[in-house]
Amino acid sequence: MNEIEKKEFYERYENSAHRIGRIGLTIGILLLLAAPLAMGWVLGAGPDWKAFGMGFVQVAVIYWTSGIMEFLVYAPMLGSGASYLTFITGNIINLKLPCAVNAREICGTEVGTPENDIISTLSVAVSSLVTVVILALGVLCLVPLRPVLENPVLEPAFNTVIPALFGALAFKYFSKNLKIAVIPLVFMSVLFILAPSLIANVSFLILLSGAMAIGIAWYLFKKGRLD
Repeated sequence: MNEIEKKEFYERYENSAHRIGRIGLTIGILLLLAAPLAMGWVLGAGPDWKAFGMGFVQVAVIYWTSGIMEFLVYAPMLGSGASYLTFITGNIINLKLPCAVNAREICGTEVGTPENDIISTLSVAVSSLVTVVILALGVLCLVPLRPVLENPVLEPAFNTVIPALFGALAFKYFSKNLKIAVIPLVFMSVLFILAPSLIANVSFLILLSGAMAIGIAWYLFKKGRLD
């Protein structure tokens, strides 16, 4: 396959990814809305639409900036197909993005290339399927394993799973890009130490630290100091 054929194939792939992704997102959003509305209709317990509208506006004001920033930060890293899958299935920063990055490193692809787009889509798709299977098994085993999960001996371990996961992931990427990571890392560490209540806003602060890292990378690139 020559370069022209590769370009034409990728254009067809890109167009189909956008078409299927938009249809899938639309169906997913409608299903998410249909489930509670259907239950309310069957049980005769519909929401107070005025209160719903007021609550929606208050929440939207907080999250619209986060939604835009997540798209601007994650979409270029994931590519079109993986972005559609990721934004409908969730768990971006702690599952889908690490899977895509790891797959990219294994295959040796670069961000922004057709190969990376395809590899990211495959990795996120497999991750989503595995997540569904694990969740289904977890629900089925929840009752039999309840005595084990509620054992006081294991409770400290469950409370440290997320920090351990992010710590292991962070060390891998920080060690490779120490010049870029050190300032956001120190800034966020000091910020959380001085204001522990900000931990509740960690999803927004992740985007802020990402913006800082992008700015530092751009500065180092312009100065010719980026390896």
